[in-house]
Amino acid sequence: MCAQVASPSASDNSVARTVAVMTGLFLTLPIDVIVVATALAAGRRRRAQPMRESDPATARATRHTVLITGGKMTKALHLARAFHAAGHRVILVESAKYRLTGHRFSRAVDAFHCVPEPDDPGYPDAVVEIARREGVDVFVPVSSPAASRYDAIAGESLAQFCDVVHGDVDTVTMLDDKDKFSRTAESLGLRVPQWKRITDARQIEEFDFPPGRSYILKRIAYNPVGRTNMTLLSAATPESNAVFARSLSSAISAEDPWIMQEFIAGKEYCTHGTARHGLLTVYGCSASSAFQINYQHVDKPEIRSWVERFIAALGITGQASFDFIEAADGTVYAIECNPRTHTAITMFHNHSQVADAYLQPDHPAITPRVDARPTYWIYHELWRLITQPDKVGRLATIARGTDAIFSWRDPLPYLMVHHLHIPSLLIASLRRRRSWSRIDFNIGKLVEVGGD
Repeated sequence: MCAQVASPSASDNSVARTVAVMTGLFLTLPIDVIVVATALAAGRRRRAQPMRESDPATARATRHTVLITGGKMTKALHLARAFHAAGHRVILVESAKYRLTGHRFSRAVDAFHCVPEPDDPGYPDAVVEIARREGVDVFVPVSSPAASRYDAIAGESLAQFCDVVHGDVDTVTMLDDKDKFSRTAESLGLRVPQWKRITDARQIEEFDFPPGRSYILKRIAYNPVGRTNMTLLSAATPESNAVFARSLSSAISAEDPWIMQEFIAGKEYCTHGTARHGLLTVYGCSASSAFQINYQHVDKPEIRSWVERFIAALGITGQASFDFIEAADGTVYAIECNPRTHTAITMFHNHSQVADAYLQPDHPAITPRVDARPTYWIYHELWRLITQPDKVGRLATIARGTDAIFSWRDPLPYLMVHHLHIPSLLIASLRRRRSWSRIDFNIGKLVEVGGD
């Protein structure tokens, strides 16, 4: 039931926490079995039907075979369900480490394959081989941060015989680099916070901080553990700046650069966008936070305009997810861009046109339906209910929303994620005596130092 726990330094504490979580999952197993069994029994009468009826006005005559990577993540499950509901065949792919992902048991998945880790030299060829063997027509990578570039490499080969909904290597590399992304956006006249590329920790101590402005440090490469560190650096705190810089002296280098980015107080937002040749076909925006596990669409015209201008200027094809800050005066600044599917795609859980919007380059842009219930992950919510003081607020969130994994038409993934997939990762962690900082049910992994 544990969703987020501070990481201890002692191995014994990590073992104790793992055992505690396994015990909690064992205690909730009977409840989840009853719920899933009820859903399966109720669904027997409609087993031959798709999980959602496609909109007759947009239904496609051609059945495609769609290859989706990143099978452990909830967003991959949502896309699989969307393509299945539209009548397409879905092939799901994931690395062997996550071979027990509960999503492979979904009704929406026609075939599941294991591939090497994304940074393995054999990964692109393995993806291409599966695509050829399965007769894939469309490649839709649901990339982890470590996989975006490698999926782009695979996409270059796949483009010879199927449609690829992903950016090319150069575009993905630029978007993934917070410094290069900021430079590109600024060159287009789009607002981003002030920033400086850092290749040596001494640059932090030597930086001439403008009066009244604060900065935060971010590793340009994905940092699964440290990405929530919001230590503020400013002209008013020279001693703490130096201490913090020295603590990172072994981490920052020309080969592993960071950026020092101006901290702007305000409201955080995240977006998901799917684009074809510079035009948005899928767009959603949600309030955000450092550890985001709740999604509900909000209408922010200035943010959407920023996204549309950026995507159009670069002629992007693929999926691009942006993080924004809206300052007190209403001005929006793009903090970074991740060239991959955002978990905010779960906001489209009751939208019938997702598959068409992905497959048809000229499809009008869709946004989440106004009646879409906010999404959450029930085990994250239960952990918050236990550990946080606002019990009424948490119960209201659960009552208003819907679990992002559970579906009455497709209940097995819910059971298998919580009682096969996550336990298998916990057991593996226990055997290796490897510490983890939290469980991300939404992306199907334990967040570990040096992890994916």
